Amino acid sequence: MVKIAIGGLGDSFSVASLKAYLAEFIATLVFVFAGVGSAIAYNKLTADAALDPPGLVAVAVAHAFALFVGVSIAANISGGHLNPAVTFGLLIGGNITLLTGLFYWIAQLLGSIVASLLLQFVTNGLAVPIHSLAAGVGAFQGVVFEIVATFALVYTVYATAADPKKGSLGVIAPIAIGFIVGANILAAGPFSGGSMNPARSFGPAVVSGNFTDNWIYWVGPLIGGGLAGLIYGDIFIGSYAPVPATETYP
Repeated sequence: MVKIAIGGLGDSFSVASLKAYLAEFIATLVFVFAGVGSAIAYNKLTADAALDPPGLVAVAVAHAFALFVGVSIAANISGGHLNPAVTFGLLIGGNITLLTGLFYWIAQLLGSIVASLLLQFVTNGLAVPIHSLAAGVGAFQGVVFEIVATFALVYTVYATAADPKKGSLGVIAPIAIGFIVGANILAAGPFSGGSMNPARSFGPAVVSGNFTDNWIYWVGPLIGGGLAGLIYGDIFIGSYAPVPATETYP
């Protein structure tokens, strides 16, 4: 069953929560600045030529590295979500309250917008690229691409970071999360853009003033993240039971 908890103002406005929102803002800013910045740099170096294989690899690696760092620097304070779809997936599994999750969303979206504004400023007004569907890719196909890619991301978050049985696996959580994002960009980039993150798509859309297809990068990731939260958080983690006190082992 879905385990959504509303939460209270006292918890959502505690000192720890306010620090968590700030951590999400900073970490998302760092991630988007590097990720979108790599796309701007590619466009500058190639005079806005179509994305080629080396360029795709470079952008995927930049996102993977930046997310690895972003998750790492926020993990001890906010959990290192950096993504409304991750927050939503953790909400479905009962790992964060609805009210606190909404403030996480605000912090993440603001971090992405500020990062995009900074990029526009420091590049002297170069265009901030947005996520969009490739030629020949329909809206439904794009949504499915984003659902599958984000499911893989949030499932990885649960397995390596949120699962109480993760043990020493938690040490590699940030790099595992970065790796799955980089891999999914390689797979989905030429088709849907490989966003997996509504904030990552929203900030550039706001700054560029172009919201074409932006809804896809909300619907797909939120469905994918929610499914991962439901399956891993409810079916797997929810089925964990303490060992009976009378149980003995050799």
